Amino acid sequence: MGIAQDRKVRLGVIGLGGRGRSLLRQLLEMEDVEVPAVCDLYEDRLQKGLELVAAAGRPKAEGYGDYRELLARDDIEGVLIPSSWTSHSRIAADAMRAGKYAAPEAGGAASVEECWELVRASEETGMPCMLLENCCYGREEMALLNMVKKGLFGELVHCQCGYEHDLREEVGKGLENRHYRIHNYLNRNGEVYPTHGLGPMSMLLGINRGNRMLTLTSMASKSRGLREWAGEHLGADHPLSHAEFAMGDVVTTMIKCAHGETILLTHDTTLPRPYSRAGRVQGTKGIWMEDNRSIYLEGRSPGHTWESFEPYRTEYEHPLWKEYIGLGVRGGHGGMDYLVLRAFVESVKANIPTPIDVYDTAAWMAITALSEQSVALGSQPVGIPDFTNGKWIARTPGPVHKYSLEVVDESLFG
Repeated sequence: MGIAQDRKVRLGVIGLGGRGRSLLRQLLEMEDVEVPAVCDLYEDRLQKGLELVAAAGRPKAEGYGDYRELLARDDIEGVLIPSSWTSHSRIAADAMRAGKYAAPEAGGAASVEECWELVRASEETGMPCMLLENCCYGREEMALLNMVKKGLFGELVHCQCGYEHDLREEVGKGLENRHYRIHNYLNRNGEVYPTHGLGPMSMLLGINRGNRMLTLTSMASKSRGLREWAGEHLGADHPLSHAEFAMGDVVTTMIKCAHGETILLTHDTTLPRPYSRAGRVQGTKGIWMEDNRSIYLEGRSPGHTWESFEPYRTEYEHPLWKEYIGLGVRGGHGGMDYLVLRAFVESVKANIPTPIDVYDTAAWMAITALSEQSVALGSQPVGIPDFTNGKWIARTPGPVHKYSLEVVDESLFG
């Protein structure tokens, strides 16, 4: 599944909580990746990371409590940054200025300024910044990308997406488990985790590549889910049982794009519900819906009748997933973790731009800070900056390869 020359790439990992260790395990299973250095503020997590490297039979890695010491090494080509939401951008900017490819984990920005700082750092140094948005490489999402590129939905008009995931236990035990998410829910009210849904839909809509997001309006419901859960499961004496959570249980954001398309984005993580990314793709020739796994294409589907998406996914399977299934799906989240990591690794190896670039990273992450502003202003519309400074109108396409999210080139696959 390679696009690059046969050599090993040397990566560091900054942040060794649960997500960081999961990504580290997957890197250590890749024969063409070496991990000579890892970093975490907490000594116990740092030691767990070092133990993973040793258990994989790899050369001993150096451990650091200060990420700047890791970035000072001249043998590190790129870094994964699965640290806390409020540290992603600072570390990524410092990494690029240290001459490293930067790969921050998914999450939203605390301010629009930190998104501009990412753009400035990348443009000044020429180093890429790739948000590790694994959902861009999900099987359904990539099949839809293939279908959209083939024109099956006609001209896109409206998309829906989101992060709908019952996280009450994870967030509710955040104080005990040192999970940063709890502090965000206590203090912030807005769309704090936009990229799982927004990333794939942005690729379908050509955001930053002939299109861009113009404005958003956000509204937050009242907050009841976490405090009620804490009272029932952590006891009346637990501090969260009496806490006033800033985060609304359901946050809804509507985005308007330059060419008239709309995006409905939902954050829903503190009420009981099954998992969903709330996907919907609707165009002039048809519609796909995630929650009932169905599709309707005019002129092909029976009149006004939903069809199962499964046969369409099989017919229009993205060639990357066809190859992946043949080789053996591996890694977390149904295999898409592995693919997003490989997209980053292959880009570093070949010294080429990453398929998710700094403009994508900045635009998707900025939705969080802008959503907070809109909620605080009584759901008033808020402008979304053009992080490309006009380049979106006629950008030079990125490299065409197997992991590209701009084009689907079946000739690259055997």
